[in-house]
Amino acid sequence: MNRSFLRLAIAAAVVAVLAGIPALADTRIEKNLKLESGGKLTIVADAGSVTVTGGNSSGAHILLTSSRDDLESRFDLKFEELPGEVRITMKKKESLNFWSNWFNNSRIAFEIQVPTKTRTDLSTGGGFISVASLTGDSKLNTSGGHVEVENLTGNLIGETSGGHIALHSITGDAKIETSGGHIEVDGVTGTLHGETSGGHIEVSNVGKDIHVETSGGRIEIKGAHGRVEADTSGGGVEVSFAKGNSAGGKIESSGGGIRVIVDPNANLNIDASTSGGTVRSDVPVKVVGKISGSSIKGSLGSGGELLYVHTSGGSVTISAAGEI
Repeated sequence: MNRSFLRLAIAAAVVAVLAGIPALADTRIEKNLKLESGGKLTIVADAGSVTVTGGNSSGAHILLTSSRDDLESRFDLKFEELPGEVRITMKKKESLNFWSNWFNNSRIAFEIQVPTKTRTDLSTGGGFISVASLTGDSKLNTSGGHVEVENLTGNLIGETSGGHIALHSITGDAKIETSGGHIEVDGVTGTLHGETSGGHIEVSNVGKDIHVETSGGRIEIKGAHGRVEADTSGGGVEVSFAKGNSAGGKIESSGGGIRVIVDPNANLNIDASTSGGTVRSDVPVKVVGKISGSSIKGSLGSGGELLYVHTSGGSVTISAAGEI
């Protein structure tokens, strides 16, 4: 009897405590705004993740959600229909000491569907950005999350201070930068410029020139069709040039070995060296000057653009591509 009474007392106390805690109701705001094909979507938000998807219907269909019920009292919200543009603005009404804790528990999210032919300019101070199935230039900026873009026809500028960047099937040029994550790219028809201070870089199927840098990881590039400039301070590098690519490049590492795979029928001048290992070539380089185990300088085929390869922390291998 005493144990049963104790269990009932504990249960009653728990219920009483929970009853005294106000429930956090969700916020759900839906808007349907006029936006014709070929228009522009602009978002300037102090917080929130942003997902934008293109489709066949006209107009901008907007869903804004939060796990908190006081979103509208915390922010000035504007949903504007402008000539050829939908603009969404969400700004903090005041600066409070507990904003960071409030954000961590708010789970603010924009989910937006727009016509396929829509240009985008999206900026958020606290969340990820995801864009898919759009035709039009895209500019993306977040201070607190990853950036993912898929099936974009247009030029892309993407920047984040706190997450990774992933691109897939971009028809155009891409310029991306992150201070806190890795970069993964599969399919860019134009040029690629990518920089990260905190992760590895993986790139494949880029149609034109590539320039990538990382201070904190390895670099892997496959199927490069243009000139390659790759530099890392924290890992190894592997670069595979596409068949027929004689554009050359500059490939450097301060913290690992380098392997470069080239078409043996390409026409290149090659300058490869290491301060911490050996240099080996599996392609027929016509060596110029002194032969050394730590450097090779000469020409492949009839010579041409310079392929410069150097590492301070490993060996260098230049390999012949098989079937590319």
